[in-house]
Amino acid sequence: MFFSRVKLRNDAAYEKEFWNHIGGAYKLHSLVWDLFTDGPERNRDFIYRQDMIEGLPAFYCVSERMPNDRHGVWHVETKPYTPVIKKDQKLSFMLQANPIRTKRDEQNKQHRHDVVMDAKTLLKQRQAERPHESEIIQQAGFVWLAMKGEANGYSVREGDVRADGYAQHQFTKPKGKHSVTLSTIEFTGTLTVTDPDLFVQTLYRGLGPAKGFGCGLLMVRPAR
Repeated sequence: MFFSRVKLRNDAAYEKEFWNHIGGAYKLHSLVWDLFTDGPERNRDFIYRQDMIEGLPAFYCVSERMPNDRHGVWHVETKPYTPVIKKDQKLSFMLQANPIRTKRDEQNKQHRHDVVMDAKTLLKQRQAERPHESEIIQQAGFVWLAMKGEANGYSVREGDVRADGYAQHQFTKPKGKHSVTLSTIEFTGTLTVTDPDLFVQTLYRGLGPAKGFGCGLLMVRPAR
């Protein structure tokens, strides 16, 4: 596996054609896919996180192959990614995720629900007093993250995790003008590794859905 930091080159930042090529959020994400695409049938074998460095687009990527800047607009830094993880190790982490809850309707069909909107709906149905939105995001986000822990090799304590930065995103795919809507939460804090092998696989494959849209990449370092 490889870990890469991909930054837009300063000279490319002043090229009008580059910004015209982006055209929207979906096209910006498609530029990341282009770094790892070598054919029309290639399946996604990478995860990534979008960031901004000095006001310019940048991405952190974990991938099976090294990125290939075919258009000469990126500054790419890549190194082998072989994390050494120990049981009970405490790690500081940062994660942008798409937390959802899956429910079945009366016809037994599965539907995905944004955990924040789902929490708001439950409060309304119960006619309960509605707390500040930041509290709903914190509670719903933490519950989702904690529930994912056992299957992904970690545990978290509520006082050690901050969930905020809730946002809703909409992308329009160029083919068929298909619209994709998803919500994200930014998680930061400290976790404890419970199963090193499982956790390494989580570092490689990501956590939660919408990985093709920049969600799920866990960035970790030893906790102080």
